[in-house]
Amino acid sequence: MPALAERVKAGLVSASSDLAELSTLRSQLEDLARRVEAVADRYEDTSDSQIASDLYAAERTLVSARRAVDKAIGALGDLAR
Repeated sequence: MPALAERVKAGLVSASSDLAELSTLRSQLEDLARRVEAVADRYEDTSDSQIASDLYAAERTLVSARRAVDKAIGALGDLAR
């Protein structure tokens, strides 16, 4: 089986479709991170600050996932050229 780059260039793998899907996922991750952070902010200076701490950890994980998707978008974009 040819390498992925060869399959993308031969049109056997739809890079543009995958790029669109990843772009949508990136936007959703960004939105989720923003929303989780907003909830965390409401609990930051309360007796339930552990909730904020847990939510900030979740927000950092979502940001990390978005960065990984960004990296994949870049790599896929390079393959499609």
